[in-house]
Amino acid sequence: MDSEPPHEPDEASAPEPEATLPLDPEPTVEAEPGPESAPPPGYTPPWPPRRPAAVPPPKLAMRRPFSIGRLIRTLFVWTFLITIVFPVGLTLVYRFVPPPVTILMVQRLFEGKGLDYRWRPIDRISPALVQAAIASEDAKFCAHHGFDFEAIRKAAAANRRRPGKVRGGSTISQQTAKNVFAWPRRSYLRKGVEAYYTVLIETLWGKRRIMEVYLNVAEMGSGTYGAEAAARRYFGVGADQLTRAQAARLVAILPNPLKYKAVNPGKYVARRSRKIGAAAGTVRNDGLSACVGVLRPATRAERDEPAPVQLPMKRLPAPETPTDPLPPPPVLEPVPVEPELVPEPAPAEPEFKTTD
Repeated sequence: MDSEPPHEPDEASAPEPEATLPLDPEPTVEAEPGPESAPPPGYTPPWPPRRPAAVPPPKLAMRRPFSIGRLIRTLFVWTFLITIVFPVGLTLVYRFVPPPVTILMVQRLFEGKGLDYRWRPIDRISPALVQAAIASEDAKFCAHHGFDFEAIRKAAAANRRRPGKVRGGSTISQQTAKNVFAWPRRSYLRKGVEAYYTVLIETLWGKRRIMEVYLNVAEMGSGTYGAEAAARRYFGVGADQLTRAQAARLVAILPNPLKYKAVNPGKYVARRSRKIGAAAGTVRNDGLSACVGVLRPATRAERDEPAPVQLPMKRLPAPETPTDPLPPPPVLEPVPVEPELVPEPAPAEPEFKTTD
């Protein structure tokens, strides 16, 4: 059986190939001039890789020559910042924000005396303490603008008479400026800073804010600052519950709070507190604290409490000492008087006679 040859399809009956759309030519990337080498496997064009742009060398800073004008401008700017911008800005901040700490507080803390500082607004402080502070520290608080020049003149005269005992003439405004912005050490520089800030707080704060800050930052004992901390420590009450006698006692220790005691005081503090309490009644009756504004109304216990009365000073009689009799007056011997010397008469000149 013969095998048939394979059947070949006719060209006419062969299927026509499908028409294909022409493909877009791939974009060509111009290669930068470089060494001709084959790209690594799996690398996609462009080839060769683009070279990074050359980094320019860093510019050297040129030192500007020294200039007197530039130095003067720099000094002027720093002086303006230190003397105007910073003090005024800090004073404005403390007009609304309680001072967080003072230089004296930090110094006493490093000395190991502790720190008890509690801020209370003036609405929560007894009006008796405000009146006692004005009566003791600054009777003309509502009349002056930061400085009591008459008190300063009297203090200077007293210090010249007694150099060993320093007497101060600072007002409540000056003491507030010193406590908040300056340092406790005496010097002419501190006095200048104190005077500058006194003008600022008198201008930007007002009397009510000055009294409020003063009663909150004043040192009233070892590590005790402000009316609230002192009232809690000495009398076990808040600053709004202080009586007239207690307020006078707290103000009486302000000249030297590390030495004087508000509880079981000595004769000096007791006598001084009675004097302050009597003067506080004058401040209250005469309206000498009107510049502070409306204070908390007095409670019934405060109204019923009798005002401290200043006791008259007792004069002790002079000690009797036996007196020695006076010695007899000395006998004066007569002083011999020498006779007055009478000059002898001059001899008469001889007469000459002429003869013719």
